[in-house]
Amino acid sequence: MTMTGPTDARALQVRIADDIRAKIQAEEYPPGSKLPTYDELAEQYKCSIAATRRAVELLRQQGLVITLHGKGSFVRERPSTRRHGTERYSRSRWLTGGQAILIAEAADQGWTGGQKLRFLGEAPAPAEVAERLGVEAGTPVWVRRRTTLINGRPNQLADSYYELSVAGATPKLKQEDTGPGGGFARLEEAGYRLDHIREEFMARMPVGPEIVALGLPEGTPVIELIRTTYDAANRPVEVMVSIIAGDMATFCYDFPIPD
Repeated sequence: MTMTGPTDARALQVRIADDIRAKIQAEEYPPGSKLPTYDELAEQYKCSIAATRRAVELLRQQGLVITLHGKGSFVRERPSTRRHGTERYSRSRWLTGGQAILIAEAADQGWTGGQKLRFLGEAPAPAEVAERLGVEAGTPVWVRRRTTLINGRPNQLADSYYELSVAGATPKLKQEDTGPGGGFARLEEAGYRLDHIREEFMARMPVGPEIVALGLPEGTPVIELIRTTYDAANRPVEVMVSIIAGDMATFCYDFPIPD
């Protein structure tokens, strides 16, 4: 046991939870494995069953453990993809019959990516989207709402917004299947040469509908990403608002240092 002595200021259940977490991270308890029972943990840590129960509850709140009634507590399996910040937008991924970005990125890491369409149609532009598209809040825009999945598990709510003129010039954006390469490929085919992207991130706790849609354990944060894609004329042609399960993504950026 890696816990420190009685002078440690952490409460007993916190020390037990921290020790079990370290074992989970070291894969002494690998994903999907069953934890020892409360009785077995109490014997191992020389403490009461109440303390081990509270420790496991802390791990459950942190999204590391799930408890199945009558079966015990298990280490939560959390497929996680590394999002390569600039490389993921390379034209070689999506142009000329390529895969959609997330699906290609997941495949590179040995995962299976997919998506489900939740909504397709006109809707009023939310304030944060309208600001980035350069239109008035509430202006009708074309919206594609998807849930993306990694190994069958929801990892992201991704909503893309387009001005009606852009969607009108890009008919595939109005269809459930945008075809090989996804929306980026269709925009370029319609003459919108994509030039640069701005990404804005914010970490926060999820609201109720997000918890349900992403199947988030208690205490799991989300990353809100707003991505604005510009064409060569510096016109914003797409704004995507994504809510990403915080425990299912790692963000990796490799770029030259500006002068």
